[in-house]
Amino acid sequence: MPKQLPTRDILFQLPKTDLHVHLDGSMRVETMLEIASEKGITLPASDAEGLRKFVQVGEDCESLEEYLRAFDITLSVLQDFDSLRRTAFELAEDSARENVKYLEVRFCPLLHTKNGLSMHQIVKAVLQGLADAERQYDIITGVIICGIRHISPESSLDLAGLTISFKNRGVVAFDLAGAEYDNPAKSHQEAFERTLNENINCTIHAGEAFGPKSIAQAIHYCGAHRIGHGTRLIEDRDLLNYVNDHRIPLEICLTSNLQTKAIDKLENHPLKKYYDLGLRVTINTDNRLISNTTVTDELYLATQLFDFDVHDIANILINGFKSAFMPHNKKTRMLRSVMAELDEILGVRRSKYGY
Repeated sequence: MPKQLPTRDILFQLPKTDLHVHLDGSMRVETMLEIASEKGITLPASDAEGLRKFVQVGEDCESLEEYLRAFDITLSVLQDFDSLRRTAFELAEDSARENVKYLEVRFCPLLHTKNGLSMHQIVKAVLQGLADAERQYDIITGVIICGIRHISPESSLDLAGLTISFKNRGVVAFDLAGAEYDNPAKSHQEAFERTLNENINCTIHAGEAFGPKSIAQAIHYCGAHRIGHGTRLIEDRDLLNYVNDHRIPLEICLTSNLQTKAIDKLENHPLKKYYDLGLRVTINTDNRLISNTTVTDELYLATQLFDFDVHDIANILINGFKSAFMPHNKKTRMLRSVMAELDEILGVRRSKYGY
């Protein structure tokens, strides 16, 4: 009997998380054009169709470094309080409209200071936009502040301090993003020690543009509780077993992994192997605009590539909620609600889920 694969419409309805999504990579093109017009900012195109050619990448993208160039354009219109607030609101709104129940938005405040905003003002703008969305939609949000690998470790220390100052005020974790190759995580170890000493969660981009050693550094030097991407973990079975044994979640982003050349073909993505081995895999967008995707798109892609049936998808979605950086009691309540919603939509019994 063939497996029952969920339709795209069913996937759209299901309660979801997005734990790995960048604010500056997830704008609406129309918003970019409006902000640019209001602020007198020159963009490489003056219409939506033309602008998409500059800020959306395809399979012909050659590397992570090339992928990151699109951010120069999006960042040009994210340098004032109202633009940041609006973009955060719209990201949460777009997510809520596809039934994303929990969203963690990450960004580096240092990249938004061009016009004189302080980093505290920048974080407040994003938190305000997300709070406005929470009042209007059925969604819970959190913020992850990013250090940048190819910027100085001293800047990461400053950003770690910023993370600490917003602890329990909407910021839920500290991250390290940016060009991975030749920029080791261990150079930023002091920033992670500072956040960990304040009992703050950490996640790190690793194993995307560099091999398993990058993942090992993220975990063993910097204490990462989750791994962003982790695509090349498959190359080190011993480390993979450690990640599995310690239930360290992987923030999988299928489309962007192809675009950044972390994989050569979607069919070769290790997601299915990770899932079959029992790793705590989650599915995320990375950059809704730049990768031209949604959580629903990523889930549908996974079903088509790897024949994930309704039970598999339910397990992966539950992994997302389990991996959320939220207090345990709050997470438990959300999980109960999510599992009841999954049962209702999918028409399957909870006992069939692999949790």
